[in-house]
Amino acid sequence: MINLMRALTVVLVLCLVALGALVYDRSAPKTAPAAPSAASRQPEAAGGGEFSLLNPPRPAPELGFTARDGTPKRLADFRGRVVLVNLWATWCGPCVEEMPSLDRLQAQLGSALVVLAISEDRPGESVVAPFLAKHKIGHLAVYLDASNDAIKAFGVQGLPTSFLIGRDGRIIAMLEGAAEWDKPAMIARLKPYLEEPKPPALEKTSLTR
Repeated sequence: MINLMRALTVVLVLCLVALGALVYDRSAPKTAPAAPSAASRQPEAAGGGEFSLLNPPRPAPELGFTARDGTPKRLADFRGRVVLVNLWATWCGPCVEEMPSLDRLQAQLGSALVVLAISEDRPGESVVAPFLAKHKIGHLAVYLDASNDAIKAFGVQGLPTSFLIGRDGRIIAMLEGAAEWDKPAMIARLKPYLEEPKPPALEKTSLTR
């Protein structure tokens, strides 16, 4: 009889311990799951924005991408030109809205400004080609970055994001979100950076007098 009582007491104690552990588990705060890394998530569409000047300008990253025919390209290939890098995607609503005005900007400014419209679509040309045809984009130089290397290199938080890069390969300004690129106010902001640098004045010497 004594052994039976002891056994029942042990069982009762174990039950109380288990019940206490269950109540504690339910009342304890849960640890939030770790956020996905930047490399594993697709960029979100950014809101509208204005050009932000970088002071001082910083060097543009070493970046590789491809032409639509698969030809490898590098950002450094355009050194010596004023470049507007526009990171976009066909699934991005603000990108779709601004693309026609970006196309008109390139048509209007011609060789004074090189617009590099780099698609971040992972399927690449298979989705870019019908998009350009549908929206009648014919003046832009469109490139592909299916591995999203540009997003990582520039540290972009969302699409579209654009970077104005000077002839010396340094980033002058950036713009997060869509813009009306061919509006007079935007062109007026861009034009000072498009002027050809003036050669240094020659000092007067006995040979120039």
